[in-house]
Amino acid sequence: MSIFHDHKKLFTLATALFGTLTLFVAVFPSLYNEENSAPLYGSVPLTEQEEAGRQIYISNGCVGCHTQQVRNVDMDKTWGSRPGIASDYAYSTRKSIWQNSGTLMGTERTGPDLTNIGDRQPSQDWHLVHLYNPRTVMPQSIMAPYPWLFEIKDKVEKGDIKVNVPQEFLHGQKGVVVATQDALNLVAYLKSLRQVKLPDGTPDPAFLYKIEKAEANAAAGGAPAELNGTDLYGANCMACHQQNGEGLPGAFPPLKGSKIVLDDNPEIMVGIIMNGYNAQEQFGEMPAVGTNANLSAEEIAAIMNHEKTSWGNTAKKVTPEQVKKLMDLAKLSAPQQ
Repeated sequence: MSIFHDHKKLFTLATALFGTLTLFVAVFPSLYNEENSAPLYGSVPLTEQEEAGRQIYISNGCVGCHTQQVRNVDMDKTWGSRPGIASDYAYSTRKSIWQNSGTLMGTERTGPDLTNIGDRQPSQDWHLVHLYNPRTVMPQSIMAPYPWLFEIKDKVEKGDIKVNVPQEFLHGQKGVVVATQDALNLVAYLKSLRQVKLPDGTPDPAFLYKIEKAEANAAAGGAPAELNGTDLYGANCMACHQQNGEGLPGAFPPLKGSKIVLDDNPEIMVGIIMNGYNAQEQFGEMPAVGTNANLSAEEIAAIMNHEKTSWGNTAKKVTPEQVKKLMDLAKLSAPQQ
């Protein structure tokens, strides 16, 4: 064919081919989704501060290691209660001709998915300490620190947000760590990332390739498998209270030797898990982990029993039935939003 000997015709044909593919594979579907995907009821556009934080997220390359998409595979249940749908991104509109916010969905999970990080970790104190140096709260973390988002001052001034960084992570520097406005904006953006529930009566998209270990064991004639409290603690509590249960001095309280954990009456402990806690000025506010993560009585009981019997603790274990009754009481006493 003569076209292979005429580079002008060859490049013209190739350009037309790839241009046509781009239109049908990328442009037309994108326009269709934009026109037919409305924001979910309950979702809100970013505030001015959250949008500023989103720009910090982009400029620091966070999308290179974090996704914002819950896939429809069972392993992604950790990151959200349902798989993502197009309407989840209806407010993610293009900010300029050079900037397509859809790319924040990401393709690489060197770090965890952030689709629902606002519910999984709503504590500003935790996010600030984590941004200053991730190893303060997660020794195994390979995330880069972001010290340029903070200042070290001789003393806290009016309006400053102090960050409780342990001395060993200051590397000999003296003073107190204070969050800059960029850090606060970034944390505001991260806390805004929450997966919105679908309207009542709308079935959630299914997760595929489910592995129901407990049901499989029961079907084989055995008793349902007991939930692993160690894994549940790691997923919901360890980021603040640490693997060794000793917490982080000046930031998060220890569970090792805690009077609340060792108390044979679990009412206060269940109340804290369900409603959060902010009564000790020397520590950051604890979010309502049980409510935010929608934990079941069985899951909360497994976490409590892990804490009551680990790190030298020898407290009486609780049953899911006990926890269920106390969860109902905690819901009644929860502060009104």
